[in-house]
Amino acid sequence: MDFAPTRAAALARLAAFLPAAGRRYAETRNADDGPRAEGRGNVSQLSPWLHAGLIGEPEVLEAVLGQHSPRAAEKFIAEVFWRIYFKGYLEQRPAIWDDYRKGRDGALAALEANAGLRKGYTEAVEGRTGIEAFDVWAQELVATGYLHNHARMWFASIWIFTLKLDWRLGADFFLRHLMDADAASNTLSWRWVAGLHTKGKHYLARADNIARYTAGRPEGALAAPRLAGDEAQPLTEPQDYARQKLDLPRPVTAADLAEPFALLLHDEAAHHAPLALPAAPALVIAAARPEARSPGALGSRAQAFAQGALASGMAEAAAGFGCPAVEWRAGEPLAPLLAEAGVERIAVPYLPAGWTRDALSPDLDPLAAQGRVVTLLGDIDRATWPLAKAGFFAIAKAIDGLLAECGIRGAG
Repeated sequence: MDFAPTRAAALARLAAFLPAAGRRYAETRNADDGPRAEGRGNVSQLSPWLHAGLIGEPEVLEAVLGQHSPRAAEKFIAEVFWRIYFKGYLEQRPAIWDDYRKGRDGALAALEANAGLRKGYTEAVEGRTGIEAFDVWAQELVATGYLHNHARMWFASIWIFTLKLDWRLGADFFLRHLMDADAASNTLSWRWVAGLHTKGKHYLARADNIARYTAGRPEGALAAPRLAGDEAQPLTEPQDYARQKLDLPRPVTAADLAEPFALLLHDEAAHHAPLALPAAPALVIAAARPEARSPGALGSRAQAFAQGALASGMAEAAAGFGCPAVEWRAGEPLAPLLAEAGVERIAVPYLPAGWTRDALSPDLDPLAAQGRVVTLLGDIDRATWPLAKAGFFAIAKAIDGLLAECGIRGAG
């Protein structure tokens, strides 16, 4: 499948998937049938474009509910809300991300000091463990920049409980190679598999389950011998992560952007269309920072998609608004770009907890302290994030109300 990093490609993929977004998705979504030129028909594969902000969750939900009833599409709708839930959960517990980064750096340092660990890690990321399913997925991830969601769970479980590698090294491997390398979804999913997100509840990969749901792959079902058995215990950690109160920005109005302003496009908001700006910017600034995901080298697919998304988004915003566009490169100061364009304020799509915030906040925070930053946050995030206090259940039971609150209407 061609993951072109453009909004047009995202909309085309959404249109192609829509007929399958109802009961067919519910019945077949767990099957990993392998990468195919035409795409996987049982899942949307929209995550790279959603992560980059080339398309937004509300428009995906609106399109799906235009063809399916809320009940027929409830499984797919729930998957979309899982993305939003994870962001809201991490937003209320940013220390999870900070501790992940520290633990990752420590685990990477331990590799350098221990030849045995380094050998096991190298065999895992190169797909040379001797566990066929795991090795196929490791090589597929590096080659394509994508893995089926079920395969991600199996992979993480084998990494943690069978290979006994540090979960943070696995999460880092995903961040370096996934085109949809979302800090919240990736970190919290790895923690969920490990038994840290829902304490004491871990996920154990099973050979029969893997064979069942990979039977449709061109090469046949994948074998997974010698996996950890039921005796494998969930991971534990000494600390609890207290929930912090959310401080979300209010909706932005035309009055907030009455004076000339710049629009910042970043790795998680690469296109202006999902932002629904109430006024046109005088300048578009593109800030690509994919290298902030990891101290290690990014995979070629992930790097190309991230950079391509910003390039296409910048070009389309400049054309759509009829204004100049510039790149804000890593290490360069931001203020001179604004001064040169004669604008004081900058509209910034919300920077969620994670690597994008880490990369951009040091330069944006001084401007925010001067009252020069207008933060953009979508209605669906503003409505949903406060409910992400614990497990997903609170959001699951509120989905109908959230859709109505955000004006996302179904087919009846």
